[in-house]
Amino acid sequence: MIDDTLTSQPASPLAPLSLLAAQRVAGLGRLFCGKNDGRTRLQRLYQDGSAKIRLPAVEGDPLEAVLINTAGGLTGGDRLGWTVEVGADASAAITTQACEKVYRAAADRAETSVRLRVGPGGRLAWLPQETIVFDRAAFARTLDVELGDDAEALVLEAALFGRLAMGERTVRGRFHDRWRVRQGGALIHAEDFRIGPDIAATLKRPAATGGALAVATLLLVSPRAESLLEPARAIIGDPAIGGPVIGGASFWSVGRSGKLLARLCAGDGYLLRKRLVPLVELLNGRAGLPKLWSL
Repeated sequence: MIDDTLTSQPASPLAPLSLLAAQRVAGLGRLFCGKNDGRTRLQRLYQDGSAKIRLPAVEGDPLEAVLINTAGGLTGGDRLGWTVEVGADASAAITTQACEKVYRAAADRAETSVRLRVGPGGRLAWLPQETIVFDRAAFARTLDVELGDDAEALVLEAALFGRLAMGERTVRGRFHDRWRVRQGGALIHAEDFRIGPDIAATLKRPAATGGALAVATLLLVSPRAESLLEPARAIIGDPAIGGPVIGGASFWSVGRSGKLLARLCAGDGYLLRKRLVPLVELLNGRAGLPKLWSL
């Protein structure tokens, strides 16, 4: 399920289900913020197509932004792009209005590209809500992060391959998540998560998730990362939080900073979020959870 070859070529799409032409989603959102008069303020905002950005009223830092796909989800041939740039010493937290839904693909895959830039001494928390992958979906996402010297980033992506409460399971499809994180121009983290076309069979393997339908990856790049390793492991392994979760966390030194990487697998989205909420609160420090997050 984890492809360490770091190939940049996405998986081929599913076989066409229909040749009927349909209107496709195309959305592009860009947000630029910087430090001004002692706090982080919006500097530039661009919205096009189905991509919308809203800024809830908050006091002090970080600046909080909510990303919205007004199309209500993605299907084959849809394209969505987000760019977030945080200036030197500024701080921002980005989330989504709701879970992104990836529906059955007719001919081509849906694609999302995310570009995150953080200036020297800045901090960014990229905390979208979960991506729900429906049966026969085909989806590819790229996440490119550029960090300046002494910049910090908390990056989360979670995916649900079915919703047990709705009686839904993702049996077949294609899903590809590609991350590249650089600091000071040096590559410090790279991974490709690729699964399909038989998603259900792959997830059942003990070396994958053992049948768990919900997965998440959390990456913290920060000088604080090493001090948070054991508290993060305690949250991941705490049976009192509710429901069995498979997961772990590791730490590496990278330059003058550190990298904490955590992975979790849970039986469904509710159990996964119960574990993610305290984990994000821990790793995001005083900023805590985005206002739209809840159980």
